[in-house]
Amino acid sequence: MKGKGQADLPGQRSKRAHSIESRLRKEYPSVPMALRFDNPLQLLISVILSAQCTDARVNLVTPSLFAKYKTVAAFAEAVPAELEEAIHSTGFFHNKAKNIISCCKAIREKHGGKVPSSMEELIQLPGVGRKTANCVLSGAFGITSGIIVDTHVARLANRLDLSESSNPEKVELDLCGLLEKKDWVHFSNALIHHGRKICEARKPKCTLCILSDLCPSSAA
Repeated sequence: MKGKGQADLPGQRSKRAHSIESRLRKEYPSVPMALRFDNPLQLLISVILSAQCTDARVNLVTPSLFAKYKTVAAFAEAVPAELEEAIHSTGFFHNKAKNIISCCKAIREKHGGKVPSSMEELIQLPGVGRKTANCVLSGAFGITSGIIVDTHVARLANRLDLSESSNPEKVELDLCGLLEKKDWVHFSNALIHHGRKICEARKPKCTLCILSDLCPSSAA
């Protein structure tokens, strides 16, 4: 095992990534998605709302939101000011409302009112990037298309020296290259949970971390 501050030799990073996944799977054998939803549309809207907002806050907003807007058509025809008011507390509500309405219009016009189930089609929708698409595909359709890279995954990937990039798509590419496809969904969900619980942005709890001896950034 390398010492802290030393670079991985070829192959060592992949081996360490597998060790990290093994420990995460033991610590978090089942990691359910934090966002609450009943169908692909609700998950898509929830993920759009989760940008720069906590999942807990989104879950407080969506019950009444989904009671008012039940279909793709309902969101597509929403009055912008009314939708903005309904999602106001999630932040960036003007841009989010604009993206939701445009996204649902595109789904109605190009996909017959059904949320598409491929990466290629999803990322063509307004307001939908790879992170959102990966969330929808894995959470709503059970399709593994990549690794969800949110702020927690990006932060931990850097701290664990699994990626040196700050670009989410490059981080995803790096992580996918280190792990087997069967582990992608669990790894991202477990890292998100671990990032919230232990490896916090401002003050990581290194002494409580099950990955401390595998982490070059650990202060433990």
